[in-house]
Amino acid sequence: MPLPYVLLSAAVSLDGYLDDTGPERLLLSSPADFDRVDAVRASVDAILVGAGTIRADNPRLLVNSAERRAARTAAGRPEYPLKVTVTASGDLDPAARFWHTGGEKLVYTTDRGAERAARLLGRTADVVPLGPALDWRALLEHLHDERGVGRLMVEGGGTVHTQLLHHGLADELHLVLAPLFVGDPAAPRLFGPGGYQAGRLRLLDTRRIGDVVLMRYAPTAPGTGPLPVAADRHWLRTACELAALCPPSRTAFSVGAVVVAADGTELARGHSREGTDPVVHAEEAALAKTDPADPRLAGATVYSSLEPCARRASRPAPCAELILRAGVRRVVTAWREPDTFVAGADGTGVLRAGGAEVVVLPELEDLAKAPNAHLL
Repeated sequence: MPLPYVLLSAAVSLDGYLDDTGPERLLLSSPADFDRVDAVRASVDAILVGAGTIRADNPRLLVNSAERRAARTAAGRPEYPLKVTVTASGDLDPAARFWHTGGEKLVYTTDRGAERAARLLGRTADVVPLGPALDWRALLEHLHDERGVGRLMVEGGGTVHTQLLHHGLADELHLVLAPLFVGDPAAPRLFGPGGYQAGRLRLLDTRRIGDVVLMRYAPTAPGTGPLPVAADRHWLRTACELAALCPPSRTAFSVGAVVVAADGTELARGHSREGTDPVVHAEEAALAKTDPADPRLAGATVYSSLEPCARRASRPAPCAELILRAGVRRVVTAWREPDTFVAGADGTGVLRAGGAEVVVLPELEDLAKAPNAHLL
């Protein structure tokens, strides 16, 4: 199911703390960065914080600029983004500023917490139970499907950030580094212990904002099973963009492919009819650039804008078989092959019969089809 684009936003000290625990809270961001945050808030459909952040910080989470609010309404959007919080227990303070400023409010909780939250808040917010335990994927699916949220900004706290990263659901991290040392071991940290993605994150951008530095990162490591993670969407989008590089053809699809190791390292990429070979397929072109003895192939994922072929006339081995021969056991694609050239094509069936996991992301199907519009 499609999910919102999830952006985690936080400011930390040089020694990695969110803020101090003294009687006066230490503000890590600068006035210029607060204005940047206001601009990001104005750009998103919803803002989410954990219930612990509401209790500790009593935030309003508003778009403060009147000009930005006016631009939202002129574009047909609500003046303020939807405000969302998450609580397992339903223990919420109905007097908090979160509930009495801005636009609509939404609470996600457990079946047990829903009754308590509804009793405390009344008509102040919509309360959505997610079952016996909090389910982040179900939460994001509900935000996307039921509330139309395409971009979600998450402003904390550390537990929420940690859980979203653990589940591979964060598309981007905005990290502001402040030139301060907190030094208090009891102060909260941005992330808690646990299993994070393998490998290094991808640096998207750095920017100096007064005396702080903004760093934007994105995860790169593929998922490991049938459920897609944020990095899967990034790599499959890359494959779809490669398809647009294919020389046009009336007798073959335009396809792009990327081979990515488990730690997020790109091993190879290719596209249909690449170079001087008029019949080469995207997966074939990409795999030809890898070392067959590379041990990383066994844990790699192949991203292909179109389902790998199960039968072909121009080569003895179809791409589904080439992927299995290479030792790859996970494939992510945007679009199942239609009957345009091969009736009953079922590369997915071949891959699964060979022990490979196949994940389809239909939200990218239109992007994958775009270079093939003349064939459909």
